[in-house]
Amino acid sequence: KNQINPHFLFNMLNNANVLIKRNPKEASKVLLKLEDLLRYQINDSSRERVSLASDIRFLNDYLNLEKIRRDNFQFTLRQEGEVDSIWIQPLLFIPFVENAVKHSFDSEHSSYVHVFFKVEAHRLEFRCENSKPAVAVQQGKVGGIGLANIQRRLGLLYPEHYKLEQREDENLYSVILSITL
Repeated sequence: KNQINPHFLFNMLNNANVLIKRNPKEASKVLLKLEDLLRYQINDSSRERVSLASDIRFLNDYLNLEKIRRDNFQFTLRQEGEVDSIWIQPLLFIPFVENAVKHSFDSEHSSYVHVFFKVEAHRLEFRCENSKPAVAVQQGKVGGIGLANIQRRLGLLYPEHYKLEQREDENLYSVILSITL
């Protein structure tokens, strides 16, 4: 839960360093977003629960930083319902979003990640979709956090109160997580 991806962190610091000379105002914005992201990840992740709205802001900061880091990358983050009134375990959705960003990377074409939250009655639906590269990227190693670890965490937090689906076609990969609150 408390993991910070060192590759992401070093890239963001390097990007800010380059921006300092070219565009100091933009560099300052990047560093402030990075500060917010790290503060949330380090401080708020130690709490038992956080508001869904806070977790969504964290994801938005993360995706904005990825947009700065990558050319031809777009994202949307939408929400429906009363996200302020829902309290969840922190950093519940970031593994899905990180994987979507990682697996959408395409050096030749534009790529995207779409994230959607819907709160309705006593149910939270999370959907994360990403483009797939035109040419499949060979991964050196399989793994990272892995779907098994995510499912284990969900099973501990929401035993028999969640449903996790994956869908894939040649252009799109989707994860849909429904949690009964």
